[in-house]
Amino acid sequence: MIKNKPDQSFMKLWNLSFGFFGVQIAYALQSANISRIFATLGADPHSLSYFWILPPLMGILVQPIVGAASDRTWTRLGRRLPYLLLGAAIAVVVMCLLPNAGSFGLTVGGAMVFGFIALMFLDTSINMAMQPFKMLVGDQVNERQKGLAYSIQSFLCNAGSLVGYLAPITLTAIGVSNLAPSGQVPDAVTYSFYIGAAVLVLCVLYSFVTIREMPPKEYAEYHGISDEQNKEKSNMFKLLCQAPSTFWTVGLVQFFCWSAFLYMWTYTPGAIADTVWDTTDTNSEAYQTAGNWVGVLFAVQAVGSVLWAVVIPRFNNHKVIYALSLLLGAIGFVSTLFVVNKYVLFISFMLVGCAWAAMLALPFTILTNSISGKNMGTYLGLFNGTICVPQICAAALGGVVLPLLGGRQVNMLVLAGVLMVIGAVCVCFVKEKYVVERNSD
Repeated sequence: MIKNKPDQSFMKLWNLSFGFFGVQIAYALQSANISRIFATLGADPHSLSYFWILPPLMGILVQPIVGAASDRTWTRLGRRLPYLLLGAAIAVVVMCLLPNAGSFGLTVGGAMVFGFIALMFLDTSINMAMQPFKMLVGDQVNERQKGLAYSIQSFLCNAGSLVGYLAPITLTAIGVSNLAPSGQVPDAVTYSFYIGAAVLVLCVLYSFVTIREMPPKEYAEYHGISDEQNKEKSNMFKLLCQAPSTFWTVGLVQFFCWSAFLYMWTYTPGAIADTVWDTTDTNSEAYQTAGNWVGVLFAVQAVGSVLWAVVIPRFNNHKVIYALSLLLGAIGFVSTLFVVNKYVLFISFMLVGCAWAAMLALPFTILTNSISGKNMGTYLGLFNGTICVPQICAAALGGVVLPLLGGRQVNMLVLAGVLMVIGAVCVCFVKEKYVVERNSD
């Protein structure tokens, strides 16, 4: 007999995800500035997508391991929180090193290698710090409140994104230099990473003070795990074979959506510099100004996502709001081909934000309702493969597809819109299931 988890106060649900705010600042700084950093160091635009292979590759390696290990970890600090602490500590160090890749007197090739290695460690640590928050909601929140809990997480995620995206242009506005010698990253970007590291530390400390994880016996009672089940040995490959159909159908939707966003992160700086500022010169002041504006556009996307995250829980049918959100995002992506006014682009990225809100909340709500608590962390870690694999595929193909689309980076954003439409169609194949119903069959 599974003991029902009690409803939790809004503040407890908030605390479960608050640390995500700091982690997402780091992720936003990476997402908005990696292409800019490597382009500034001297990378060819046709090669930019290859630098984006590493982040999802590290995610697909790290997150299942963190999930499986934390399922079997019981310490005085909890089962998920120790991994949050370790990931955040590494992230803080690397955030202080990455933007300085061109400032150590290295050759262009040496700076690229240093930046590549730093990016590897940064994404590994962000993945390690991000994963526990998704697991904590699955661990501690009942099915009735999961939609709200993941919407709160989506809100905090986008609030953190807002800070990360706006940091460079804000620092530029108060007088921090947005220009640097050839091959070096401007101070506005570098100091943004320093500030992000400091906020991450504070958010992680808050998480440790406010979150109480269930002890093993209590966890087993709420998730219907018997002593015999606790003793069972399950490996990731066996669990993957036993995954519910929801895992695979939602994963199919994820494939197209995350491919689209990989292209957004990779090509938006070059696309906006071309369409709005009419430049492709990465050393020009116009290109760096466009780079700052991309942060503003991503911030607008985050605002759109925050607003849409309030709307999503009002829909009882998850599939309808999921598909609608993705279609709105598709319109936003395609519209960038026709918009040459930097302010009108706000509309485009508000629509993209609707898709982002749905991608952050709905897949995890649907999935965690269909799996048991015993292997929650492992399954969520494996599910992140549906986030990482599409990004790896998209990054590997980006350098091939770009020339086929005429070499203009804005055409890759149009392709992103097409991928979102396909993702919306695939929502039709998702069938929601609930673990309580499945266990009682």
